Amino acid sequence: MLSASLKESQSAAAVLMVRPARFGFNPQTAASNGFQTPGAAQADLQDRALREFDLLADGLGRAGVHVIVADDTPEPAKPDALFPNNWVSFHVDGTVVLYPMLAPNRRAERREDVVRRVIDAGAFRTSRTVDLSHREAEGKYLEGTGSLVLDRVQRIAYANLSPRTDLDVLGEFAQQLDYELVTFEAVDGAGRVVYHTNVMMALGGHFAVVCGPAITEQRHRDAVYSRLRAAGREIVEISTAQMHEFAGNLLELAPGGSNLIALSATAWRSLDPAQRRKLEKHGEIVAVDIPVIERFGGGGVRCMLAEIHLPPRR
Repeated sequence: MLSASLKESQSAAAVLMVRPARFGFNPQTAASNGFQTPGAAQADLQDRALREFDLLADGLGRAGVHVIVADDTPEPAKPDALFPNNWVSFHVDGTVVLYPMLAPNRRAERREDVVRRVIDAGAFRTSRTVDLSHREAEGKYLEGTGSLVLDRVQRIAYANLSPRTDLDVLGEFAQQLDYELVTFEAVDGAGRVVYHTNVMMALGGHFAVVCGPAITEQRHRDAVYSRLRAAGREIVEISTAQMHEFAGNLLELAPGGSNLIALSATAWRSLDPAQRRKLEKHGEIVAVDIPVIERFGGGGVRCMLAEIHLPPRR
């Protein structure tokens, strides 16, 4: 249980981003990621992805976010290295969590030197590492804050069960970090299991974006909405079509005490005026165009950001 002095805020002022060295379509993740599309030659995708990466990093930096960039290594090839939130999360009590990932070629993304880069560049301190990666040997996975949408204030972890989000590993996470679990099952527009919770759901301090129609059972949908409303959040419901445009894949950040909402231009364009007005009440909108990363990587802006809640070094 966190002490009162360590009460965690919902939104961070700093993020980790990993600049890709060999971005491309990843055949090892395609079977479970319905948002991912095969595409062009590797070199072309890499160059375009780098431009998009820099647009996001620069846009967040100009908005006051402390962006810590680590460089991917060319070998071994890690086509999804720019999605670090799937393998690591950082918490206010100094805990670093390392996660088990489904695709073998993604496991090399877990790098101690990247964690060290965060600690040194941000003058943060850590107290312990919770390493769940041993679960890969059991064929059980939990892909960080892709699998988990965390209410850090209320200590609730929302999770859509999928091939990448195993109930047993969720239980271990909840026990180690003192979270309550709210689980459900969700499908996309083609009836496929939604691979990550964070493409259908996002939490800010006072709002929640949810693709309610994707949740298969009404009782689970009602439970999710009930918990969100009980926490005082305004719900912005999105359609399944908007989910496929990454409208649920956004992240609230709080640099300098003022909130901003980071998402892709694709996601922002998909929202109707009423939905936009709801979000604009909760923070400055930072919308960046990342179509190559979305289409061929199958992830959006939120997937590219591992928020850092670590305490400062004394």
